[in-house]
Amino acid sequence: MAEATLAGLFGAIFGSFLNVVAYRLPRRESLVRPASRCPGCGTPVRPYDNIPVLSWLLLRGHCRSCGEGISVRYPLVEALTGALCVGAVLTHHSASGIALSVVLILLVVPAALIDLEYRIIPNRITGFGALAALAVGLALDAPGEPARLIAGASAAGLLLLAALAYPRGMGMGDVKLAGVMGLFLGSAVAPAILLALLTGVLGGVVVMARKGVSAGRKTAVPFGPFLALGALVAVFAGHQLVHYYVQHFIH
Repeated sequence: MAEATLAGLFGAIFGSFLNVVAYRLPRRESLVRPASRCPGCGTPVRPYDNIPVLSWLLLRGHCRSCGEGISVRYPLVEALTGALCVGAVLTHHSASGIALSVVLILLVVPAALIDLEYRIIPNRITGFGALAALAVGLALDAPGEPARLIAGASAAGLLLLAALAYPRGMGMGDVKLAGVMGLFLGSAVAPAILLALLTGVLGGVVVMARKGVSAGRKTAVPFGPFLALGALVAVFAGHQLVHYYVQHFIH
């Protein structure tokens, strides 16, 4: 229980940083300087006003200095990241499983947020993710690294074919993110990619239903959030899904 509590605090604190990443990284701003400040009046956020979730609630979603509203997205990202980290600790029982899952969570959350707003997945996220996956995997589960490398190459290769066949529906950022997911998830990346593709198609159908087929086909729908959803499902149930498939459809 203590581990889960620490994971929740850790996740919420990092969730606050992920909000900074999602805001500053696509604007090519430093993630460290200047310190967090109100986008309205520019007043630096005081430490006691920067407590994840709690500060937003106490301030009722407004800047203490100027009263400008603060998006509810900030506490939601903090709470969600904390909850996901708790789930990763409760789901996995090995140091490698927990570490790989938590780091992947901290990568796909800002990737999804940025792709939703800017239709890009920055190389700094996927590049750092690939290095982090290799470092954590080799340090905590070296025997499993070859399988994760194969999974990463396979996932990236599959989406590369899709991107070449339908470049308007998928970009190279998606290809790189899929490869990084494989480096973290190993064989569990298979259901992650499948779920991403299915929900992506469903999302496209919803857009066409709302806008009409002609306009819907011209509407860009970011695929990164669907990949992130697939990755999160795989973190908690990916290997179980692979095992179920092997037991019922291979044997």
